[in-house]
Amino acid sequence: MDFQVPNTLAEQIANYLAERIMTGQIRPGERIQEATLANELKVSRASVKEALYTLERWHLVEITPRKGASATKLNADYASELYDVYMHLLMMLAARLCERWQESDKPMMLGAVAQVVEQVKQPTADITAVVEASFGVMEACCKVVDNPYLTEALSNFKPAVSRAYYLSAERYRQGLAQTSQFFSELPQAVLARDADKAQVLIRGFAEHQKQLIRQALS
Repeated sequence: MDFQVPNTLAEQIANYLAERIMTGQIRPGERIQEATLANELKVSRASVKEALYTLERWHLVEITPRKGASATKLNADYASELYDVYMHLLMMLAARLCERWQESDKPMMLGAVAQVVEQVKQPTADITAVVEASFGVMEACCKVVDNPYLTEALSNFKPAVSRAYYLSAERYRQGLAQTSQFFSELPQAVLARDADKAQVLIRGFAEHQKQLIRQALS
C-alpha cells in the first residue's frame, strides 16, 4: 500500500492490520481478538474497534454481532465477486474520464501510465511495484474525474484487490504481457474520448485478471 501519514491512532492500527491481512500473515477467516490486539499494541480497545470498522469498509474484515471480527474469506468465488464490482467501478471511472479530461491533465495521466509500463518491462518485474503503479493510474484518473463518491468507493476496494493480487502473485506474473498491452491501448481510447472502447478494454483486461486470480486461489 502507498504510505500516507496517518491522522489518528486508529488509522495506524488499521494500516498495520491491513498489511498483515493482505500479505497473509492473518489468514482468511482468522479471528481478530480486540483485547489481545490492544494488549499487543499497547493501545485502547476503542482504538482497535475503530480500526476494525475501517478494515470492514476496506472489505478486509467481517464484523459479526456477538462473534467479533475476522479476516474476510478469500477463495476463488469471493475474489471473482469482488473483482466484478471493482471492474464496473473502473468502467464508470473510464466513462467519466473520457468526458472530463483536459489538455492540462495529460501529463499527469500519461506519467502514471508510463510508471506501470516501466515496472512491467523490468527484467524481473516486482509484482508489488506493478500493482502499486497500476493503482497510481486509477488515482490519477480519480483526480481528473473529481467525483468524491466514486473515488471513495474505489479507494475502499484497493486493499481487498491488492490482497487478491499479493496472494496470487506468481499467477499474476504470467499475465504481465497483457498488462503492458492494456496500459498501452487504454490511453489511446481515453485521449480519443472513446468511452465504449475504453470500457471494452477494461472489461477484457479485468476478466483476464480475474481468471488468473481464480486459478491461483482454486
